[in-house]
Amino acid sequence: MRVLHPQLQLVGTVLALLLGSSWSADEAREVATQRIEASAKAFTELMSDSHNAIPSNVLEGAKCVAGIPSMVQVAVALGGNHGKGFVTCRITNGWSAPAPITITGVSWGSQVGGEAVDLVMVVTNDQGMQRLLSSQMKFGTEASVAAGPVGHHAGTSSDATMKAEVLTYSRARGLFAGTNFNGASLSQDQDDTRALYGSDISFAQILSGKIPPPEASQPFVEAVQKYATQANNPAR
Repeated sequence: MRVLHPQLQLVGTVLALLLGSSWSADEAREVATQRIEASAKAFTELMSDSHNAIPSNVLEGAKCVAGIPSMVQVAVALGGNHGKGFVTCRITNGWSAPAPITITGVSWGSQVGGEAVDLVMVVTNDQGMQRLLSSQMKFGTEASVAAGPVGHHAGTSSDATMKAEVLTYSRARGLFAGTNFNGASLSQDQDDTRALYGSDISFAQILSGKIPPPEASQPFVEAVQKYATQANNPAR
């Protein structure tokens, strides 16, 4: 039996590890890409419903928009829920590259049962945006949150809604579901960040427009851009 020289064995081991890492990175990038497409779809379907869409005046003033498709319940006894998605923020020349996010601790009404819930969030002011850029946002204790008004031409809203830093919109298979964000938290998803951008890049770098959007991110950014532009330039 032929025995390889130790140096050749080492080279072979390194190559095997590198190839394994490459395949893993490709798979992770594919999953992140699919999630971007799902985030774009969740946002587009919400905006396509004239009775339950984000009103033009809300979207016109939005600082950031997040899409979290198919949030699922992960701890029945504790009522915990977990979801992953993307957020983009308004910059000088449009909207930033999307930053991957994870949100945990959201609960919704029993009327949705065990259904997965699509969630869209709108950051309404600079204070909320600064909390988001810190890469960690706790709802109820740090950031004020409220269910957003609906309908393309929604009128006046409650005082709590007007002052909220984050407005939320959620639905399960076409049914709009009430959500409770008290105690929930949103943070940067490091795994998806590495998968999409190839390295650990901060929320602030991505969402401030310093990082060019990768090609895979176009569906979500284009969806937000489309409806935000419509909100800023309503049909006469």
